[in-house]
Amino acid sequence: MKTLLSTSLLLAFSSLVCFSQTFETTKDLPKQKGFFNFYYNEYEDRIFLEVKELEQEFLYVYSLSTGLGSNDIGLDRGQLGREQVVYFKKAGNKLLLVQPNLKYRANTSNRLEKLSVEQAFAKSVLFGFPILETDASTHLIDLTGFLMQDAHDVAGTLKDYEQGDYKIDLSKSALEMARTKAFPKNVEFEAFLTFNGHAKGSHVKSVAPNPDLVSVVEHHSFIQLPDEDYTPREFTPGCGSYPITYLDYSTPIHEPITQRLVTRHRLKKKNPTVTLSEAVEPIIYYLDNGTPEPVRTALLEGGRWWNEAFEAIGYKDAFQVKILPEDADPMDVRYNVIQWVHRSTRGWSYGGSVIDPRTGEILKGHVSLGSLRIRQDFLIAQALMNKPFATDDNNHEPMLEMALARIRQLSAHEIGHTLGFAHNFSASSNDRASVMDYPHPKFTLNNGEIDFSDAYDTGIGEWDKVVAAYSYTEFTADQEEQNGLRTILSQAHQDGLRYISDSDARPIGGAHASAHLWDNGTDPVAELDNLITIRKTAIGNFSKDNIRSYEPYSALEDVFVPLYFMHRYQSEAVVKLIGGMDYNYATKGDGQLIAEVVNAGTQRKALNALLRTLSPENLEIPQDKIALFPPRAMGYSRSRESFKGKTGVSFDAISVASSASEMVLSWLLHPERASRLIHQKGLDNAQLGLAELLDELVGAIFNQAQTVQGLRSEIQTSTQFNLINAMIQLANNDNSLPQVNAIVKVRLNTLKADLSRKMSAKQTKGTQPKNEAYLQAFIDLIDNMEELPSANPPRVPDGSPIGMDCLSG
Repeated sequence: MKTLLSTSLLLAFSSLVCFSQTFETTKDLPKQKGFFNFYYNEYEDRIFLEVKELEQEFLYVYSLSTGLGSNDIGLDRGQLGREQVVYFKKAGNKLLLVQPNLKYRANTSNRLEKLSVEQAFAKSVLFGFPILETDASTHLIDLTGFLMQDAHDVAGTLKDYEQGDYKIDLSKSALEMARTKAFPKNVEFEAFLTFNGHAKGSHVKSVAPNPDLVSVVEHHSFIQLPDEDYTPREFTPGCGSYPITYLDYSTPIHEPITQRLVTRHRLKKKNPTVTLSEAVEPIIYYLDNGTPEPVRTALLEGGRWWNEAFEAIGYKDAFQVKILPEDADPMDVRYNVIQWVHRSTRGWSYGGSVIDPRTGEILKGHVSLGSLRIRQDFLIAQALMNKPFATDDNNHEPMLEMALARIRQLSAHEIGHTLGFAHNFSASSNDRASVMDYPHPKFTLNNGEIDFSDAYDTGIGEWDKVVAAYSYTEFTADQEEQNGLRTILSQAHQDGLRYISDSDARPIGGAHASAHLWDNGTDPVAELDNLITIRKTAIGNFSKDNIRSYEPYSALEDVFVPLYFMHRYQSEAVVKLIGGMDYNYATKGDGQLIAEVVNAGTQRKALNALLRTLSPENLEIPQDKIALFPPRAMGYSRSRESFKGKTGVSFDAISVASSASEMVLSWLLHPERASRLIHQKGLDNAQLGLAELLDELVGAIFNQAQTVQGLRSEIQTSTQFNLINAMIQLANNDNSLPQVNAIVKVRLNTLKADLSRKMSAKQTKGTQPKNEAYLQAFIDLIDNMEELPSANPPRVPDGSPIGMDCLSG
């Protein structure tokens, strides 16, 4: 009995030794235990990693813990990088970190079939690690070199944006240990990296204290992949989700090889048999604890709107928003986070996610909200109010409330992206059916006063409930998921809900008649007329009392900018009716409209509305308002969001108007739109054609309104220059149909002949030399039409909020 006991103790001790590694390299170093165990040598600033499981897949994600602070460059605090499935593979005396190719797969139990696909496409080796020591089946490697590389491609991004050539300066870099931690299902590492280079661009110079030395913290996460208790969900074009896509070579020949899955969080009911059940694990988002009030409360309120969508599909308190604990790391994969991100200039907000590339399961949602966005809505409200600071410099509550209403909506919008939901730019034509649209503030006139109490909607919309139902409804065993999903979308179509997303709604490449960015209403033309009326009223009311006492008049000019260009986005919506189409992401048998051209009457109505925006009366700034804009005060230089001009220090009302007219003309005479007009006219001769469009533009801008005088006359002349320049650019554009080039050139020559006749008549009558000079300049431009014009108006100040290309807004 004693011998048996001794043997048992010896076996237990031997087992303990096998599974308790004592590496010589790390014997005096503290050990952090977690998904991967690691050690930190403070003296050498090195991290050593234990690797126990070879060829065991896990998820690697890189990101930025600290940012650059420039909207133009990106590189924001909290910016996620690309997630990658990886594994360690032993090769000789080293471990290779291998990324398999998940774009091409074989979802089959046939091992050889899987292998044939795996061998057909390249893998990627992300790093090679010499094995320092091996104890039993555990290898020790030095992870430092991997962590000290520029995984997020900061240097490449700076180079791409022409800010300079930078490289990591290891002498000024180090591991960042405050957030380097081990947890059971993930380990988190950080490195403080300094990039050394010669700064060339203005963007990096504007944000870095020493632009030749740019320091940021890059974050690395090793994450255990989820278990198999998750069922991927099929993506269909009208479901409103983002898809992940891969090719499955094991599919039968009669089935599509391309597989598409929605992206969504894992969500299950505790009791699937009851109508309303708590979730096994609710989806919890955590708000940046550095967010100030009253923004903090507004973001919490807006984010919590989503719980309504989950309640509608039978979940109780399944979606929650809380404040991030002070000791929590926002980059930790265990936390879905809403970060309040600061930049030097106003910019986009966006929602990103860490996704399991195998299944589409969202493991972490990460929202980045630009902190300067709220100030733009405050500025818009300030411009619209009639003398808000006439008697009280503290009368800011009405403006603040509108700005907070926008922030609530923005919180819901960006969280929606991290729940897996795409933009729905048709929602504004469906009575604000989705927070996933870009909302323009809604204004009305009441007794001559502008009312913006209903500027932004509250709560999620009816479409949001549909997309949440498609992605997150849990189907029980007696329900067929495919039929259930089709029923959800079919009912939405019957209820009149529309879904059109990004590329179809963009003002340049898009052509959809009801999906637009930053618009309102079912009738784009009627809403444009409404905005023009409101704009005219607000400009008439605008005065020194739109700023506080002792603020410089330079600040008043900046308040005027969003007011003058208030109609810009609704004009984009109206432009898209010209050469526009109405269509859906239709599938066979769903009963939806497939596609049709916008009818001729609507297109001509849209053109007439746009011609009104190009009139000198609409473009002119009244002289009493111009008198309020002196040369810029010391310390208040113009910014990217200020009016641009060509008169030096003085306010240039002609260039401001010219920028506005050029904006509309560039949209109208876009080569894709012009080519669609050719195509549509070929299908239906009654349609608005390119020739008619050009005739209407020339007639309104050259042949009408000949009686305008003074500043309006100069504005009209600037618009005439812009039209000729736009026509010449279109005539020379290689990306349009050749018919477009031919028609525009003929119209330019016809215009030249008409201008030459007017020139001869004026010379005969001895009219003003100024008019003769302009006529001669027009003729010279057309004579040299093969050369692209160089005299362009100043660009329109940034607006929506900055630039056009983005995941979200």
